[in-house]
This record gives sequence, structure tokens and C-alpha cells, in this order.
Amino acid sequence: MSTSFQLPDGFLWGASTAAHQIEGMNVNSDFWAYEHSGLLPERFRETSGDACDSYHRWREDMDLLAELGFTDYRFSIEWARIEPAPGEFSNAAIAHYRRMVEGAIERGLRPMLTLHHFTCPRWFDEQGGWDSEDAVDLFGRFVDAAAPIFATNVKHICTINEPNMVARFATLRKAVLADNDLQQSGSLEPDGATTGALIRAHQRAVQVIRGVTPHIQVGWSVAIPNYFVVDGGEARAAEIASRSRDVFVLASEGDDWIGVQAYTRVFVGPDGELPVPEGAPKTLTGWEYYPPALGESIRSVAQLVPGTPIIVTENGIAESDDTRRIAYTSGALEGMRDAAADGIDIRGYYHWSALDNYEWGSFVPTFGLIAVDRKTFVRTPKPSAAWLGAAGQSRSIELISDDLMSESVV
Repeated sequence: MSTSFQLPDGFLWGASTAAHQIEGMNVNSDFWAYEHSGLLPERFRETSGDACDSYHRWREDMDLLAELGFTDYRFSIEWARIEPAPGEFSNAAIAHYRRMVEGAIERGLRPMLTLHHFTCPRWFDEQGGWDSEDAVDLFGRFVDAAAPIFATNVKHICTINEPNMVARFATLRKAVLADNDLQQSGSLEPDGATTGALIRAHQRAVQVIRGVTPHIQVGWSVAIPNYFVVDGGEARAAEIASRSRDVFVLASEGDDWIGVQAYTRVFVGPDGELPVPEGAPKTLTGWEYYPPALGESIRSVAQLVPGTPIIVTENGIAESDDTRRIAYTSGALEGMRDAAADGIDIRGYYHWSALDNYEWGSFVPTFGLIAVDRKTFVRTPKPSAAWLGAAGQSRSIELISDDLMSESVV
């Protein structure tokens, strides 16, 4: 059977991307340096290279999203391109991203800009990154310099994408540089100093944006894993949630919205996080296939910051079988619909990702609604893209149960 639900008036309905993952040749970023350093070969199995060549092909990407029926597009601007050297700002890069904003509007796509999606300029990283004394000031300076990009025709800005994951990577990076064994030092929890700096940087960015463009609704997007307690792990789960999730969610109080990014759940026992149980269905990332994660994550955030509107800024699945992508997404949207029916203020949904892209070390996990040929860069929309996109124009999404998948996605 299938059911449908109506999208409310003004509901944001789109797909998300990140500059480093799709643009290609982002040679001045810290992640480009990590990819080529050899320090984490198990993580960086491939380099980003040309990625999807979207720095040059963004018009084609937006054309496809608009033709499919999406009304919104979340994309990021690249700090390393805009400020390739300290205090040296590229007018050409600023003009490039401004053209993207204008191009989205011309195609009927409302742009949501992300100012920081995991990557920083290499020079920023080399001088200490988020641990440096002037990190917050430097980020604020970048946001101010980027203001011409979002001065008009932008209504939503995400300051920092998944700050909790940025802080976790900082823990990993520090352990690698110190030659520490993470297996001996416990689970990979967010670095405390980086956490504090990111929260202050977000607050500074909000201040700058509201000072120059008060009409823009500002928030940030947090990865929201729900913790599934196993064998008496309640206390440990609460401890992990406090540092890895809740502190970042609570930092959104006073913002115009908070972004929820949900994919799966995390199992926690008395000693910390546990692997996915043997026999459980998994995705190409090794995560558990668990569609209810989105609804559960929305409810967790609503409990922590009940007065803050929610936008789902990422939700999706790394999968080569597109029928499974539709089944997963349908289950996730059902959870979102039920949360909204219970009175939770949800303002939009962005699928991750618009394109199959570079997933921070490998092109193997394919999250995209649109396939991209690695050599020719030819884009091929998948059935999931047509299914999700159609809701943008009809304002109604058909939820498809697993037993209908074989006949519904031919």
C-alpha cells in the first residue's frame, strides 16, 4: 500500500551538496592536504580530484534539480577559494558564488547557503585551525567578506555543517599527529577545545549575518544520532549524547532554526559505542539501514530546544540499489510526517545528496539522487530523483511501502 501527505505552504523541498565533495580541485583546502598526506590511508582511500566538476557544471546540476521538480537547493561556498591566503579575498570566487545564487533564483530554486561544510583554508589549518586564538575572529572576517554572495535572494544560511563531526575529526587528527592509538583511548568523541571554538564561531557568524542582512534566517546543522542502549548502557549513552549531540543542539537556542541531519542510530553499551549488530541490514557506509532514524532524531531535538523550528538539512542512504533508497527515504519521511502531526515545527526537508559525490575519502558510498560518471561527468537522474522531485510541484509526497517497490520503480 502507499499513502501520501501534503507539504505545507512554504515548506522547503530540496537536495543538499557540499563544495569540496562536488566542485573538484579544491587545492587550497585542509582536506585536500589530508587526502594527499598519507596520514590516514584507511580513511582517504581516494583523493577528491575533479570530484563532480560542479565548479564548472553547477548550471547543469541546478537545471536537473529544477526540471525534476525540487524547489530548494542547499549548497556550500568554499572558504579556501574565497580566502586562499590570510586576508587575501578572491573577488572572482565571490562573484562565482554570487552567480550561483542568481542562477538558482532564475531556475526557481530557493538557495540555502552553507558557509562551512567541513573544509577550511590550508593556511587556517596550518596555524592551528579551530585551536588558534584568533580562529573565531578569522571565521567572522570570512563571513563578512562573503556577504556580497548572500546580500539578496538568500533567505536561509547554515553557518557550520555538523560541528559535532568537525570536532570529532579534530580528535582523530590530534590522535594521529600524536601517534596515539584511538582504540586504547576510548570512543571518538568531539574535541572539547574545538567544540567551544565552533560554538563561538557560529555565534559570531550569526552576529555578522544579522548585522548586514537581518532578513536572513540563520541556523546551523547538527548530526543527530539517536543512541540505542544495549545491556545497561544508559549512563554511558547519556554521557556520550551530552558531549556529542546535546551541547551542539542547545547552542542553537535563539537561532531562527536548527538543521537536523539523520541517517541511522548508534548502539551504546556500558563501555561506549558498539558496532552494528551482526545480521542487521547495512548500507554502503556500513551503517545500519534504519529509516526511523529521522523521526526519532527530530523528536530528540524538539525535546532539547522545543521553541526552535527544525529543518531537515540532510537525510539519505549510501546505496547502489535505488529501489532501496526509495524505500528508506519513504520510511524516513513517514517519521517526519508523524512528528509534524504531533505538533513539531518542521519547515523543510533536503535530501542528501543531489549527486553521487566524494564522501570524504572515497567515491564508493553513493548517496546521490543523480548518478555522475567519474570520467565524462555525465549526470543521470535516478528513479528516486523523479519520485522525490515530483513532490516539489504537486506539494504531495507518495510514501511507498517495501512490498510495492518492485512494481513502483520500474
